Amino acid sequence: MSRNNSRGRRRPQRHKDVPHTRGGHRANDFRCVSCRLDVPLDAPGTAHRNHCPTCLASLHVDRRLPGDRASDCHGRMEALGLSVRPDGEWLIIHECATCGRLSANRVAGDDNPLALVRLALRPLADPRTAGRALLTL
Repeated sequence: MSRNNSRGRRRPQRHKDVPHTRGGHRANDFRCVSCRLDVPLDAPGTAHRNHCPTCLASLHVDRRLPGDRASDCHGRMEALGLSVRPDGEWLIIHECATCGRLSANRVAGDDNPLALVRLALRPLADPRTAGRALLTL
């Protein structure tokens, strides 16, 4: 017999502020697949939020164009490294853990600076990661 039944009363269920829609997320944010934080969709410096600003993880939801949300994969995208465009803009190189596809995504203005520096230094610590990241250039 459980404790709740032995006392004759059940604890009421807490109210959940997340509506049960497709994906179970609110309309203006999404939940990170890695760190589980709620992430706002609007990002300074880019038109389409496509990664978590805290841990830099992403989901494979775009097929060809940023923001098209046409991919059927929906695998977890791991941040491999950084690249810099000729104009000085930084890009995060992601690899899909499900299908292996590589993609380059713009750094947003609210991304965690420490996570970005760690990502930039990763090729110095692991040469295999640098080789995989260079394949997207």
